[in-house]
Amino acid sequence: MNIIKKKPIWIKVKFPSGKKYNELHQLVNDYKIHTICQSASCPNLGECWGKGVATFMILGDVCTRSCRFCGVKTGKPEKLDRKEPGKIAKSIKLLNIKHAVLTSVNRDDLQDMGVSIWIETIQQIRKLNSSITIETLIPDFKGEEKIIDQIINMKPEVISHNIETVLRLTKKIRVQAKYDRSLQVLYYIKKTNQHIRTKTGIMLGLGEKNDEIIETMEDIKKSRVDILTIGQYLQPSLNHYPVHSFIVPERFNELKKIGIKMGFLYVESGPLVRSSYHAEKHVK
Repeated sequence: MNIIKKKPIWIKVKFPSGKKYNELHQLVNDYKIHTICQSASCPNLGECWGKGVATFMILGDVCTRSCRFCGVKTGKPEKLDRKEPGKIAKSIKLLNIKHAVLTSVNRDDLQDMGVSIWIETIQQIRKLNSSITIETLIPDFKGEEKIIDQIINMKPEVISHNIETVLRLTKKIRVQAKYDRSLQVLYYIKKTNQHIRTKTGIMLGLGEKNDEIIETMEDIKKSRVDILTIGQYLQPSLNHYPVHSFIVPERFNELKKIGIKMGFLYVESGPLVRSSYHAEKHVK
């Protein structure tokens, strides 16, 4: 029987509270918008929302892929909400957010895989927030360069796409994704526009070996990625892939030092680190 392992003492999260948390929570409800913070059960929701920071998720809240680590709902998505870009932009304006982080579900059911909504959302955000910086945490878009080009042409300050895990575990964990394709997407972004910062993240505790972690970091660096995040995998439910092990904080610190020596511009590494954690620091 699948069980969720008890979390160690160093996996502590902040209880959601405070004025900014309440304001953000109210906005999300009023505008009927989605955040990856809620959909993926992010452990940092209390901390980030308490600062008025959130990662907005576009293209609905149902993903066409079924990654075994992810808490986002999977299935047949509903019809696109064409008002979504405007609602996201207005929310960011009202919250006075300086650095906006956008992500989306995979929409493999759409001919353009949802990139038109991506573009409109970025345009609407900039229209209402002229001095804002933007990070786009994108799907792999099946590696289709013509679609990825549309994101690059919008010139967000950061484009992120997560590798998630080591090569050996990718097919088991990410199912429809491909390790090499994700690396190629990251490389293509930097090759096309070297001024855009690229970013990716990996999870630990899925059963990867130490040498596989280092090999993955090296592969990521070869793909000319600027920013790396490393965090602990936490099982969203009994139906998701089980946690193999909890990595001690000291190991995360070691990996951060190794990453810096490899030449990454930033390395965020810790048990509760997620791909958008401290994202505002990565544009400076």
